[in-house]
Amino acid sequence: MDLTIKTEQLDGQTHLYIAGEIDTYTAPKLRQELVPAVETNDVVVHLDEIHYMDSTGLGVFVGALKASKKNGTTFTLVGVSERIRRLFEITGLSSIITIDSGVRGGTQ
Repeated sequence: MDLTIKTEQLDGQTHLYIAGEIDTYTAPKLRQELVPAVETNDVVVHLDEIHYMDSTGLGVFVGALKASKKNGTTFTLVGVSERIRRLFEITGLSSIITIDSGVRGGTQ
């Protein structure tokens, strides 16, 4: 499966709407969009349409977190399914990456 990424500026933040699967083949595409965004902007990543993610995807989010900390920006995941959330919890990443379960959807 492919990965699609739509970007939108909203309320002074960059919103990335991600759909598909995040794996070894699609993670570089996500990294290419996400890391530069968090280097200059507060970013909200909408994962409502992510159906599968492996450890490579987790690595992309860790890299984005490091870039946001280095540059003084914020980085939030929203619309995270229970299945994907469990990956973050098992690895302990849910304690260092902001996952906002109260925010869903968007304008896409």
